[in-house]
Amino acid sequence: MHDTIQPIARQSLLIVANEIIQNHEDYIQGISATDVTERNGVLVFSGEYFLDEQGLPTPKSTAVFNMFKHLAHVLSEKYTLTD
Repeated sequence: MHDTIQPIARQSLLIVANEIIQNHEDYIQGISATDVTERNGVLVFSGEYFLDEQGLPTPKSTAVFNMFKHLAHVLSEKYTLTD
């Protein structure tokens, strides 16, 4: 399976990730990946987590976390960062 992992630039990967987010059935307006890093072969996506005034998670925060987890699972099997 690792034979199919392709190198990809960070910005190109973010474009792919945001297309997946927008087309996902659980998409919520405003969710987007703004950065990605790679740790031990796993892509880690980040972006706005929609915390409340006290800095605590909201229901939308859970949706963001789940979406970024989905991206990590799907895209880590396909890509590795070149930058």
